[in-house]
Amino acid sequence: MTDNATKSEDSRFDRAHYVELSDVELSYIGHIVAQWGALESEIFLQTLQTFGEQAQVLPKVMNNMQFSGVLELWKERVVDQCSGEKKKNLERQYSLIHHYHDYRNALVHGMWDWDRASPAKIKTTRIRKREVKSTHFTVSDLQDLSLEIARINFNIRYPRGDEDLAELINKGGYISRLTTSLLLSQPVETNGEVEPDSHD
Repeated sequence: MTDNATKSEDSRFDRAHYVELSDVELSYIGHIVAQWGALESEIFLQTLQTFGEQAQVLPKVMNNMQFSGVLELWKERVVDQCSGEKKKNLERQYSLIHHYHDYRNALVHGMWDWDRASPAKIKTTRIRKREVKSTHFTVSDLQDLSLEIARINFNIRYPRGDEDLAELINKGGYISRLTTSLLLSQPVETNGEVEPDSHD
């Protein structure tokens, strides 16, 4: 005996909202969010390491609820303690983080829409201190922002560039997620397909 009610339920169209962002836009936005998350994590960890044995008693700002507070502590405890080219490079990254922070917040916390007069542009709108703020982005803007945050991420990890990379290699290097997946024969899924396939 067939349950017609269940059959009808299964065949019903599953409705979902479409945010009217292209696959390319969504890809860049995802990359920006992931890169910024990595940036916040690295700055938090670098700051945490400066406390050493005192890490059991951390200042309130290290509850990591507000990135701007951790960023200022990072400037004080990491950047300001460096010297020479390393310090100059980290100071540049600190300034760039401040510059791009508002764009990242617009993407993450804004209300999405698109420009009726220019459909190639998307925009986010937020209310800040009772003021309505709209930020417009093109695909090119998203691509540039994505790359800039990736560069900042590299520079806060390796402020002396090749010198820091060489030091990392001498200490035993770093094994990436993709390499680890190959070594363990546990492929990472990408684009709906499982890659790399170690059994081919």
